[in-house]
Amino acid sequence: MNKFFNIAGTHDHQLPRQLMTYIFGWVLVFVFLGGLGIVVANLPLTKESREFLFVIGTIGLWRYGVGIFHFVRGLIFLYLMFPYYRAKIRKMGELADPSHVYLMVTSFRIDALTTAKVYDSVMREAINCQWDTTIVCSIVEKSDETLIRQLWDKHNPPANVALKFVRIPGTGKRDGLAHGFRAISRNLPDDNAVVAVIDGDTMLEDGVVRRTAPYFKLFPNMGALTTNEVCEVDGGYFISEWHKLRFAQRHLNMCSMASVSRVLTLTGRMSVFRASVVTDPSFIEDVENDHLNHWRLGDFKFLTGDDKSSWYSLMRLGFDTWYVPDAMVKTIEHPPHNNFFKASRQLMFRWYGNSLRQNYRATKLGVKRLGLTTMYVLYDQRISMWTSLLGLSASIVAAVKYSLIYLLLYVLWIALTRTVITLMLLASGHRIGPAYPLVLYYNQIVGSIMKIYVYFRLDRQSWTRQKTTLNSSNSSYQKTFNKWSSRAMTFSCCAIFMSVILILV
Repeated sequence: MNKFFNIAGTHDHQLPRQLMTYIFGWVLVFVFLGGLGIVVANLPLTKESREFLFVIGTIGLWRYGVGIFHFVRGLIFLYLMFPYYRAKIRKMGELADPSHVYLMVTSFRIDALTTAKVYDSVMREAINCQWDTTIVCSIVEKSDETLIRQLWDKHNPPANVALKFVRIPGTGKRDGLAHGFRAISRNLPDDNAVVAVIDGDTMLEDGVVRRTAPYFKLFPNMGALTTNEVCEVDGGYFISEWHKLRFAQRHLNMCSMASVSRVLTLTGRMSVFRASVVTDPSFIEDVENDHLNHWRLGDFKFLTGDDKSSWYSLMRLGFDTWYVPDAMVKTIEHPPHNNFFKASRQLMFRWYGNSLRQNYRATKLGVKRLGLTTMYVLYDQRISMWTSLLGLSASIVAAVKYSLIYLLLYVLWIALTRTVITLMLLASGHRIGPAYPLVLYYNQIVGSIMKIYVYFRLDRQSWTRQKTTLNSSNSSYQKTFNKWSSRAMTFSCCAIFMSVILILV
């Protein structure tokens, strides 16, 4: 039990209090389920209420079928496929070693304590991996350089580890990445070199470099891979649980997509690339100046979502992407607001905007390039934002028109299914908490609303840490057209959705 809570980021002196909170939370969950079950069991089920359950259950089976599909594939990869590949790497021995490792860290507007923790972990990994390694520091402030040099002197690395600084203007992460890639290009790395791209708030766990770099020899067509994540959240209980739930779900989804070598995002926290990829001028251009030409919103540059740009570039160039579940990094999360609802909505706006902008153009690459599974998952992202709201909308309409029993049946269904889904996440190896069922449903409803809002406003972007927004070069007419056409599209689609609900009810 102590090991469990230490993994969750809890200090030993906090264990009794945390343990009591954890147990009380789960007791409360099951008491609520039991009480709600007793109430519903004593309600008379009419013919209409049974038909309502059938309609909602049928749609639910389809949606949960997609979830079970990912869950089963994720477990097959995690417990069967990946151990097989890991064993092959061990048999290869030194033949799988890279010729050179570049650890490139991008830092901008990150507090000094976090920066120190990150670079301390990077330098430790550079020394311990025992390969020829260059740490590339893509930084803005002079104070960061001073801090990094102090850490460098403290570690006193051996001759096979080098340090390189790339000073850039504070114009965003994309420029920082591009300058770093060009600096690596000037070193003329060979085909067996690899580049790890690390965010400025990500600490490397022990052995992460040796656990990732060798797979490029095993998979000749793999352009990049990404890693497992846990987080340390500088915030309250619910925002902390919200982040941890996200990483547990991410883990299984990554495993599922890795089974077909089509991981859908190369997270900026830490991903490892072939050096020949990041030194390709077309790849650097994709990351630095990515943009979208939308039929209604015009042409606009991407402000955020460099991880989506790198994935799209790799797919366009014909590479595979992969996931290493036993390579762990820890991110230090600083929510953009103290209020859970405001912070989560701001982060959803950024994350879902990045995903939907990628989704809009990725499907145009076609089945031949992406594969049937990936194409289905991409189209399902567009459908799920509507189907996730269908059950709640239908139950509210039915409760108003017929009886409150419909809403109670729906609440019981949600409570049961979200508790089961939470327990299933234990298979991921990540911790679970009693707030997960509630947070799962919050993600479903509020997340779907945010996706619908963002889908019709793909040109609106913001960066939560840098507090910057996209400066559009569009004309005044284009801006006005975008604003009112987005409102009209949103209203029209929501009206069609509610018409479908009324027909079903």
